Amino acid sequence: MLKQTEGSHAIAESVALCRPEVICAYPITPQTHIVEGLGEMVKSGELKDCEFINVESEFAALSVAIGASAAGARTYTATASQGLLFMAEAVYNAAGLGLPIVMTIGNRAIGAPINIWNDHTDSMSMRDAGWIQLYAETNQEAADLHIQAFRLAEDLSMPVMVCVDGFILTHAYERIDVPTQAQVDAYLPRFEPRQVLDPKEPVSIGAMVGPEAFMEVRYLAHHKQMRALELIPRLSQEFQNVFGRDSGGLIRSYRAEDAKTIVVALGSVNGTIKDVIDELRDEGCAIGLATIVSFRPFPSDELHEVLSHAKRLVVIEKSLAVGIGGIVSHNLRMALSGISLHAYTVVAGLGGRAITKASLRSLFERALRDELEPLTFLDLNQAAVNRELEREQAQRRSGPSAENILRDLAGGGRSAL
Repeated sequence: MLKQTEGSHAIAESVALCRPEVICAYPITPQTHIVEGLGEMVKSGELKDCEFINVESEFAALSVAIGASAAGARTYTATASQGLLFMAEAVYNAAGLGLPIVMTIGNRAIGAPINIWNDHTDSMSMRDAGWIQLYAETNQEAADLHIQAFRLAEDLSMPVMVCVDGFILTHAYERIDVPTQAQVDAYLPRFEPRQVLDPKEPVSIGAMVGPEAFMEVRYLAHHKQMRALELIPRLSQEFQNVFGRDSGGLIRSYRAEDAKTIVVALGSVNGTIKDVIDELRDEGCAIGLATIVSFRPFPSDELHEVLSHAKRLVVIEKSLAVGIGGIVSHNLRMALSGISLHAYTVVAGLGGRAITKASLRSLFERALRDELEPLTFLDLNQAAVNRELEREQAQRRSGPSAENILRDLAGGGRSAL
């Protein structure tokens, strides 16, 4: 059914159609509307046979989800930013225990300084915790990926994060094709857990494991991720068969078949990138796009195939590995084995800074001329940075950098020395 709705509400409706039995909720911007919507559906009776649990923190949210999933319940929660960091211990525990929890990440920057706007720093910080990570480009895909995520999590018995750009998607109203309950039931079977805590058949879950077995247990988590590389495309195809639209998968390419310059990115920025690529294509530039949907497991082989004929790679990153640069770029090095090309890392959109068509066009034009630095910060105010560096050199007690830069910008760029 087509309807005009907020991204968060579309996600809540899709999750409800998956018939979760336990939802653990703690509010944090920008994912709050999702759990609020689910709470309203549970209270009204629209979502039946579901326990909605208000907890005291993000750590508690995932801890309760771990207990519920271990007891055999289809379980869901959501978080963002500092909330994800607060539950970090539980994030690793859920993966190590092989529990099929689905969690939405409303992607948001991590402080300090405090920032509620979108980038990918939060989910990237947990990229190696053992969860599958899927990134949505649109609100339609965000809704669709949650349905696929429950199927994926339960087939493999491992947790899945669905990463949705905060505000850009979560708070945007657009037309969404919300599926019917019959469609979801046809795609997502009744949950049959692989491991259950049952008083009638007592077992230990999460007990101490020494050196003789710990590596093997961790390897099994890696083995499941490798299996997911085969399962994700198959589930995406099955989704298309049932729902009539292409959604999910490992990667998607756009005008990349004959492209000599290929852009790689995750999330909602891909829509703007496509618009710029269309303009440059009309002018005769051989440029294309590879959108990563599954960041974990990382689709090295699929990216290698797309990039094999390219001469130039531009990776747009909405996160920063301080001290080295790009996170996605670092992962792409595996896919570049045997391929000789010019590779550029572009850090963009940190803290919600707009990634505009004009900035991307200028960036891609410089890339086409091979005039980019290996590591570029898109629209960085270098003058503001330089003033703060000068301030730090001029006086020992130079003060907090964030407040200094804001004061400089408010004063029209005048130095505060």
